[in-house]
Amino acid sequence: MKTVEIIGYKRANLGKTEAKRLREEGMVPCVVYGGERQIHFYAPMILFRDLVYTDEAHFAMLTIEGEPEPFEAIIQDVQFHPVSEIIMHADFLQLFRGTPIKMDIPVHPEGIAPGISQGGKLIRKIKYLQIKALPKNMPEFISVDVSELGLGKSIKVGELTTGEYEILNSPLVTLAGIEVPRALKGKDVEDEEEGEGEEGAEGAEAPAAEGASES
Repeated sequence: MKTVEIIGYKRANLGKTEAKRLREEGMVPCVVYGGERQIHFYAPMILFRDLVYTDEAHFAMLTIEGEPEPFEAIIQDVQFHPVSEIIMHADFLQLFRGTPIKMDIPVHPEGIAPGISQGGKLIRKIKYLQIKALPKNMPEFISVDVSELGLGKSIKVGELTTGEYEILNSPLVTLAGIEVPRALKGKDVEDEEEGEGEEGAEGAEAPAAEGASES
């Protein structure tokens, strides 16, 4: 998995006023925990571009002013402003190479589903899977092969082939499926009604023929 470097500076004050000032200056208030102690710091918002606004998972290398060594970490939680969507706060979890971690990993549909050429639409039910693995085995994304999905068909978590990691989601969860358009659904109903009408007409002709032969 790729690593994004975040250069940070320790926070002297932890109040809301100070946090607001940092955001106005283009900084993100942060905290890293999971090690011997928590460290509150701030970092330029622009550095989060390749860590947060991406469809692949990444590790973070936190180089914090005043700390003798960088911290390898994963982003645990990000709070966004409800209107502007700027990052309000970021939580990091320090990771250790010999300890399993849990991460939300993006799902990438791969291939062209036959159901699409038949007029259907690919619907992604979930965009992330929760994965547990050692850091060295954590994938950047999970590939989901949709090349065999026809109209009305779907693929579930339990059908995936896993590597050296564990998927924590239920195997019954649907990942993606091909939605049948309303127009095609209506056509199916019409075809069924026409078929029933033809059968009824054939059934009605038989008695008439019998009556004609008796007279």
